Amino acid sequence: MQTISLPYGRDRVEAQIPDQRLAAVLRSGAQSYRPQADQAQLVRQALENPIGTPPLRELAKGKHQVVIISSDHTRPVPSKVILPQLVDEIRAGSPSAEITVLVATGFHRPTTREEMLDKYGQELFLRSGLHFAVHLSGKDEDMVSLGTLPSGGKLLINKLAAQADLLVAEGFIEPHFFAGFSGGRKSVLPGVASRTTVLANHCSTFIDSPFARTGILDGNPIHRDMIYAAQQAKLAFICNVVIDEKKEVIAAFAGHFNEAHRAGCAFVEQLSGVSAVPAPIVISTNGGYPLDQNIYQSVKGMTAAEATCAPGGVIIMVSACSDGHGGQSFYDTFAQEPDEEKIMASFLATPSDRTIPDQWEAQILCRILLKQPVIMVTQAPREMVEAMHMHWAPDLSAAIDLADRLLGRADSPITVIPDGVSVIVKK
Repeated sequence: MQTISLPYGRDRVEAQIPDQRLAAVLRSGAQSYRPQADQAQLVRQALENPIGTPPLRELAKGKHQVVIISSDHTRPVPSKVILPQLVDEIRAGSPSAEITVLVATGFHRPTTREEMLDKYGQELFLRSGLHFAVHLSGKDEDMVSLGTLPSGGKLLINKLAAQADLLVAEGFIEPHFFAGFSGGRKSVLPGVASRTTVLANHCSTFIDSPFARTGILDGNPIHRDMIYAAQQAKLAFICNVVIDEKKEVIAAFAGHFNEAHRAGCAFVEQLSGVSAVPAPIVISTNGGYPLDQNIYQSVKGMTAAEATCAPGGVIIMVSACSDGHGGQSFYDTFAQEPDEEKIMASFLATPSDRTIPDQWEAQILCRILLKQPVIMVTQAPREMVEAMHMHWAPDLSAAIDLADRLLGRADSPITVIPDGVSVIVKK
């Protein structure tokens, strides 16, 4: 008997799986990777050896209005490690610069003061001379136009970023289920872009592209728009990290927003690539808090299971979802229409300038549900989960029992993915 322990919110859940049923456990190599320095040193080394740009302190010389784009409360970016060093580098080049930390909420809800205190720490958040602003994608008066995206959508971004003398970004790199990888150019789009721009970029045609998948950048139409947005915004410097399951830095990449990001993506791909082990039951997670706060975000971990679930199989998604569904229109899409074929047909018939909020997440969830049922082990209410066309289970053992009943047998092999957002499952 194997004891399987999985991240769940800020805690973990366990289940017993007979040896003969456990087909594989697919883990990112990041969990066993041993860095050669501590977290702060890794970031310092990256800043001292930037890829494709001069050091940040050189770029900061003569600059007065500096903006640092920082990931929001839904991303486990270790800002307490990265941000102080970025500030010190900027101050070394321009001691009197006014520095604003722009929290990149993208299409998410605004980050609260309490969440910012938790993310940045009281000393940094209340630091003299450091200003914090939260991006609101629906606040049109905060946006300025930077032209037109390659896809034809309007490029509108936060004026704080657009009008900065120097634009910098922190972030982290992990596999991303339709942008290929997180980090880099994503700090601008969707990070600090208008909802109008995000909706155009996340259109159904792009989401449906076979290149809009985990670990793919080349040929990815969503990535192409994002690169253009970062160029137009004059994103001058990034510091992106790679983290392990403890959310600790194991590698850092700094410099040009595309060159440094590509180097980081290559590192992540080497660590995170795993071969699919098809099984009738696949268990996945969203890596625990903060990425499993809602059902919306949990779709990411489901796509890892999708990539290795046998035809006619069942996905079990272990995700706390203490914040509920994560998007009203996302929820309503399923709650108001029982037929998944009709939902998908509606998505594919929607032109890019008519994309509705959260359509992309709903489209991917619908794609999964058209192929296999999903059982959620979650704190989200049972009524909510079932209204979204999924099954609910109180714990992992009950979920496995339910999967067995759905399959009509009690001995189906099980593949486990302890962190579905940290792997690139290759068929």
